[in-house]
Amino acid sequence: MLHQLSDIFTSCVSFDGKIVPSLEEKASACAMALSHLYYGCVHAHPDRINFFGVKRHDEDVLYDVWRRDIANHTVVAMALNLCSSGSSSYIIPDTNSVPALEQLLHVLHVLPYHFVAGRADKGVENLAIAVMSKLLYSPVSPSSQIIANCTLLVCVMIGVQFDKKDIIRVDKSAALPQLTWSLLTRSQSILWAWDGGSLEKDSTGVTRRAWNLLDIICRILEIAQSYYDPSPNTMRNLAVCRKIYSRARSSKQNDPLISLVALRNTLRFTLTAAQVFRDPASLWNYSNSNLGSGNSHSPEDFDWLVDYLYFIYSDDQEAASDILFLLGVIQVRCSPAKQHQFIKSLIACMGNHMPVSLRYAAFHAAHIVREEIASIDAIDVKLRDIVLTKFSPSILTTVCPRPGTTLANDSHHFFDYNRDLCYLKLIFALARNPKWHPHLLEDHHIDRCISMIGECCESYVPHAFYLVGILLRIAPEQLSVIPLDAIAEQQWWGMMRTAWSYADSQAVIDDIHCFEFLPILVEGTKRHIQNASEDCLERLVRYVDNVIKALEKRDSELGEGEGVVAAVKEFGTVVSDMLEEFVNGEESLIM
Repeated sequence: MLHQLSDIFTSCVSFDGKIVPSLEEKASACAMALSHLYYGCVHAHPDRINFFGVKRHDEDVLYDVWRRDIANHTVVAMALNLCSSGSSSYIIPDTNSVPALEQLLHVLHVLPYHFVAGRADKGVENLAIAVMSKLLYSPVSPSSQIIANCTLLVCVMIGVQFDKKDIIRVDKSAALPQLTWSLLTRSQSILWAWDGGSLEKDSTGVTRRAWNLLDIICRILEIAQSYYDPSPNTMRNLAVCRKIYSRARSSKQNDPLISLVALRNTLRFTLTAAQVFRDPASLWNYSNSNLGSGNSHSPEDFDWLVDYLYFIYSDDQEAASDILFLLGVIQVRCSPAKQHQFIKSLIACMGNHMPVSLRYAAFHAAHIVREEIASIDAIDVKLRDIVLTKFSPSILTTVCPRPGTTLANDSHHFFDYNRDLCYLKLIFALARNPKWHPHLLEDHHIDRCISMIGECCESYVPHAFYLVGILLRIAPEQLSVIPLDAIAEQQWWGMMRTAWSYADSQAVIDDIHCFEFLPILVEGTKRHIQNASEDCLERLVRYVDNVIKALEKRDSELGEGEGVVAAVKEFGTVVSDMLEEFVNGEESLIM
């Protein structure tokens, strides 16, 4: 069949060596068919070197087609490269000169044949990376076919065992679940074996390829996340990152920049494998992430990450975002020795000039260590002034719309459910310490909280609890402050009522600081309950009863908190008595 196609193509060529104009379409179709058939022959018999017979070498036949057929120049060039002797880098197409998607897809489809047949030189490797980058990072979201074909190509390049039928299929999307999982597990095993060591000992070239492909691998795993389960090996992947960092800091390292680039890519892979991605909008949804928790490790185990963050945040903001995403999502608390360094990094990363993803990641990490920051008395004296004067303003500029912008054109839109819940939890923690109160007022956090009342009190129950917790702690000593005077009585009551509906949740009962706040909530509610209607009192009775049941269960399990339980029970009696008086009063009016 190859002979026949070759003869047909030759019949389309005139005596002057050019394709006859009236036969261009026929010659083009013939060249395309010949190229496809040639790949099939190589796939079936990878050890053979001449499929056109003894009279003409494959390379000579394909070269004649390549230099004449402009329409399929790229397609034939790939087949020619497959059969060439190795000195043919001049025929490797430049992806910038191949604008047609159809031809790029053809190149993507045939590239695996080069690696399976062992006929891929450095030029073909670079072409594979360039083609995949162009397709995967296109402004238009890649199709499942493109994702699958890229995944198979990477799998072939790094030595994944696969079904030979998959290489023949033009559309490999049906195999995506198996391909993506194979890609993930194979990539991890290569990283574990390599752990940032010298690539000179890589006799097979597989590790070097995996390293060069790490950006492509991460991109595939990001956009194909629905096809595979997250890796359960986050801490093992992170251990590889730590080894690479140690090598980068070692005096024996000739070029630390190489190790730092490797570390940056491996850290991104660690997050991607666990399906934790850089999208700032999704950061707040990782409370139950696949990364596990840092609580099972000593804080000192993560000191190297704090060092790495401090070292690179001003120059490599993407890597800094990854570090803070990681520290925030697995809820790492740094060791006392690194506290000063860590907080300074957080403040810097929340600066106005930093990208949104970095600012959000830093804010989320700060939210995780909020109790340590709230306990300002326990912080080193030198750090205390920095925290009080710089940390508070940097939080507000991260969550509020910036001056001169509107909600429509500012990515820091006014209200975001999960982000602002993190914000309120952080301010709730700071408000426990009276030393923070002047800064919360001066830096306009209280203004921000008051502006959220209308949004939170009716629709967002958890927010109302933390919001009322902040304002009640500030109120007793700041009664003359104008912002608090601006809160209408009905708003106070709305916050109290909604806060009680959340107070029986595990998030409150299991948090010692929320638990200890309940008596304050009791006294605050007493001051504003006079505005309650009969319906509100009925609901409040149910809410308080639910809280009492939850507290009694906690008390029976932990044997503590009797004073809190007593305060809430006494309040339950007050509310029940008020409801009874209300009902009796209405009945007497009717009579």
